[in-house]
Amino acid sequence: MPLARAERLAIVRPMIAELGHFALVLALMLATIQTVVPLVGAHKGWGSWMASADATATAQFLLLAFSFGALTYAFVVSDFSLLLVVQNSHTLKPMLYKVSGVWGNHEGSMLLWVLILTLFGAMVSWFGANLPPTLKARVLAVQAAVTVAFMIFILFTSNPFTRLAVPPFDGEDLNPLLQDPGLAFHPPFLYLGYVGLSTSFSFAVAALIEGRVDAAWGRWVRPWTLAAWVFLTIGIALGSWWAYYELGWGGFWFWDPVENASFMPWLIAAALLHSAIVVEKREALKAWTILLAILAFGFSLIGAFIVRSGVLTSVHAFANDPERGVYLLAITGVFMGGALMLFAARAGVMEAKGIFSTLSRESALVANNILLAVSAFVVFVGTMWPLVAELLFDRKLSVGPPFFNMAFTPFMILLGVLLPLGAMLAWKRGRLGGNMRILWGVAALAVASGLLLWAVQTGRSAFGPVGLALSVWLVVGSAADLAARTGRGPVLQRLGRLTRLPRADWGKAVSHAGLGFTMFGISMLMAYQYEEIRVAQVGETFPVGAYEITLADVQEVQGPNYLSTMAWMQVKKDGREIAVLTPEKRVYPVAGMPTTEAAIDNGVTRDVYVVIGDPQAAGGYAVRIYIKPFANWIWLGAIVMALGGALSLSDRRFRVAAGAARRAPADGVPAE
Repeated sequence: MPLARAERLAIVRPMIAELGHFALVLALMLATIQTVVPLVGAHKGWGSWMASADATATAQFLLLAFSFGALTYAFVVSDFSLLLVVQNSHTLKPMLYKVSGVWGNHEGSMLLWVLILTLFGAMVSWFGANLPPTLKARVLAVQAAVTVAFMIFILFTSNPFTRLAVPPFDGEDLNPLLQDPGLAFHPPFLYLGYVGLSTSFSFAVAALIEGRVDAAWGRWVRPWTLAAWVFLTIGIALGSWWAYYELGWGGFWFWDPVENASFMPWLIAAALLHSAIVVEKREALKAWTILLAILAFGFSLIGAFIVRSGVLTSVHAFANDPERGVYLLAITGVFMGGALMLFAARAGVMEAKGIFSTLSRESALVANNILLAVSAFVVFVGTMWPLVAELLFDRKLSVGPPFFNMAFTPFMILLGVLLPLGAMLAWKRGRLGGNMRILWGVAALAVASGLLLWAVQTGRSAFGPVGLALSVWLVVGSAADLAARTGRGPVLQRLGRLTRLPRADWGKAVSHAGLGFTMFGISMLMAYQYEEIRVAQVGETFPVGAYEITLADVQEVQGPNYLSTMAWMQVKKDGREIAVLTPEKRVYPVAGMPTTEAAIDNGVTRDVYVVIGDPQAAGGYAVRIYIKPFANWIWLGAIVMALGGALSLSDRRFRVAAGAARRAPADGVPAE
């Protein structure tokens, strides 16, 4: 008698999960082969052994894609024979959050991490045809070595395919804070950035093994670093946006340890992008650039340790398991320690060849690197100091926003001042007078804007005027940089030349302007935000700044997998209704956890941000209202920065460094 559909599914679902587990084991075996065989082939000059890396890299990615797809299928069909599905899903959960539940936990997120590792390895294989065979083989071998470490970590400490002998009827649901569209897309983009930096690391270690760091290497490493930086920018922006509207505390950045864990590699990657330009153009800063490539991925590994070890508490943390944290710390120590030892041993092959004057674009890029590196160090110290103080001095300390704002902000201000001028200086030997003739007008406009805001503001905080002046300097300075590249002549001719400028030039200007937009949004928000906290009765109207807020109604609402206390709050300005906002206080019965859902009336110049709190014993509800000037410019700037990076990445000169490959020796023999 034919089996019923439910019976067939009961048989097929466990089989798919087992096949996914088997694919993960098989991928580990291939990664081990890829770690050893291409390295031996590159050392011996055996072409077939080196070429094997291409096939194994592609096969690894396909196997990991199947394994990840099998886990996703288990979440979609609610296969509660898997422990991970039981702990992070529920039959009533919306489909989007069933899918995002795959990476909304430690085990699934680590599987996504390894999938992206193999994706970047496969992309080096697919798009690296112009790389010297020995360098390509060594890059793929190092990438595979990192993959082996994380696959072993997954299979022996964090297996996502652990089975239950007796599956429960339903699951325990996903963390309610993660049941949000922002968190559905934030981790994949963040991991594409985090893990993408492994490619820069692999290029650095491969170059050290090969004993050659030259202009061609600088050209090859840039597109991979740039792609990772773009994804990391998007991921950080999505996380900041989620924190802004989901957590209900009214901020966009709290200097939380997990926020800092993604910000540190972003800063180091930005420094690496700029220093690789000097390697390519002048064959200088070789040792520094290699070190940055190692540190960028090293900070990504430290971030994985922070998020998953439980040594630092955070609302973003995936796990609180010191034992697994030890494994991650060991992985970090092995790869960072090994790479740094190799770096020390190969110091002689990284001798700088190019020379440049103090006033040159190279010097400006060196200053840029110093500021970014010191900024990352400040964030690192502030993030790790509570742990160090507890271990060494048995003192519990908290390092919060006041420290970071005081210690970090000056370096960012100096960086903003430097960028427009540094971008316009000539290589090798620049002329300050010639560049400043173009930028004097920009500087005057920036200073005038800051002074005007200082004159009209009601307070006497310098943060807003300085932020505005710096933003104008960056945005208009970027436009002036583009205009200067069009030469002289009639306006129409110059506009025509503008459209023919390399995309890398456009990308640089757009990214610098995006930083200006973000600085503007942050400075305006921090200087001029207005906050009101009060107990409001239903039907009560009260003023908040230039607005009138009415708590029109509060009702209990049933959601798909939660209960909600929803308020209707009317917002008026000058007697005219501009919005009706519906903030919520949700309770997820399965998870037993409440969440706050802020309601925001977004605008170009301000956000009206309202939060409903708990009912009060004397009647009424606690409410919080914020007027946030230019808040959306923070994320607009991040989008513009990522767009600038994508424009640069699309420049034909950066397509896997075809031009550099033609200049490089084809046999891969180290230069003497």
